[in-house]
Amino acid sequence: MKQTQQQLRKDMSAIWQAGVAGVLPDRLIRDNVRLEHDLLIIGDVEYPLDGIDHITVIGGGKASGAMAEAVEEVLQPLVARGKISGWINVPDDCVQTLRAIHLHGARPAGVNEPTESGVWGTEQMLGRLESRKKSPRELVMALMSGGGSALMPAPLMQEHGMGVTLGQKLAVTRFLSAAGATINEINTVRKQLSAIKGGGLKRHCSGMTLVSLILSDVIGDPLDVIASGPTVENQTTATDAVNVLEKYQMTAHPEYAATGKTILKFLQDKQNDKQDQSAAHLPDDGGNRGQSVRNLIIGNNVTAVDAAGMEAEKRGYSHAMIAATQPEGLAEDVGLHLVHVAQKMQQEHGPDCLISGGEPVVKLVAAEKRGLGGRNQQLVLAALSKFLENGLPCRFGFLSGGTDGEDGPTDAAGAFFDNEILEKVRAGGLDPMDYLARNDAYHFFEQVSGLLKTGPTGTNVCDLRVIVVEKTD
Repeated sequence: MKQTQQQLRKDMSAIWQAGVAGVLPDRLIRDNVRLEHDLLIIGDVEYPLDGIDHITVIGGGKASGAMAEAVEEVLQPLVARGKISGWINVPDDCVQTLRAIHLHGARPAGVNEPTESGVWGTEQMLGRLESRKKSPRELVMALMSGGGSALMPAPLMQEHGMGVTLGQKLAVTRFLSAAGATINEINTVRKQLSAIKGGGLKRHCSGMTLVSLILSDVIGDPLDVIASGPTVENQTTATDAVNVLEKYQMTAHPEYAATGKTILKFLQDKQNDKQDQSAAHLPDDGGNRGQSVRNLIIGNNVTAVDAAGMEAEKRGYSHAMIAATQPEGLAEDVGLHLVHVAQKMQQEHGPDCLISGGEPVVKLVAAEKRGLGGRNQQLVLAALSKFLENGLPCRFGFLSGGTDGEDGPTDAAGAFFDNEILEKVRAGGLDPMDYLARNDAYHFFEQVSGLLKTGPTGTNVCDLRVIVVEKTD
């Protein structure tokens, strides 16, 4: 049966929303945490309640507030008995009042950068751990999700008083992001500049049982990369961080040269002070002998792709699914590849729905030339511009959105296009290449009603893309 353009758009949106619903924290926490009689069961491990005096809940991330709310609901009997307390750093628009766990607004909504409020909140979190430290009957439950790196800032200070400021860390992150560095490369540097990343939080839990529940926003789920690995020993070194900064030539960039030189000097001092260690150089227990630590992935990009696939099947689509297993390249390249696939799908017999997951990067132009957008909007605009070249009608819908509801410093989760959008573009005489070159996809799609706006979803597992095709007999 031939679908209308309206039905294609409705199906495309519903499939994407189902993917997001499949990784909502409430569902994932209930699947992994439960009380049964005198046992607390997390994953497949049982913790006898008579061996736990108290549970401290800590963490940070875009989804961590919703995770904390779900933990309180699942462990309500323990909350009622006063056996749970905690502190979670979240974006301002995710703050709500819970019974036992404090949610602290650590950054403004839509601004994925560390703030002084985040530094203060992290200090409060670590203070709570210090007050309960070295109690073998204390269980620490860390709730980690994407965005944790920016929400739990703790600039590293060395014993002799020298260290890194929040402003310098922020400048490094901005530079690497604009230069097109991967999340792995960015985290390699950030972990060397932080007192909490790269296993720092784990070390603050010395002497206590630590269980980390992780909602992964990194392709391939590397534990040492998600939220910069606060509960996992660092696998990279100061030398690796130096190599990243030299690869992108930070000291050669006029705007960042001074900061780059300072950071390089700091990292070189770490090398010279023989602090250049990764987990490979540490004892098997990571230097915390006797500490019980578990890191459990409770949801990821694959989970979202699978959930979206189930919805596509319900709607009668013959679907194909793919989730990236390695960091993706530039958003423009991913968009061009996907639109090529979409064109083939509308021309050939085979799947009429493609669901893919991943996380590309965007290389930003100079700030004075830059518009507004995010990687999903840039990806969709690149795809639209390529398809627009052939002048043919579009018999498919194309959507890409961040599962957290955020795409760059905008109020959109991403963007989409179909034949109706293309007709608006042609009628308005818009030049997508101009907007693409200026990283200004937001203002392009704003003019043709092609922005995907959801608000914060309460979860975060990278990006989800949906293509639905109208088949002709």
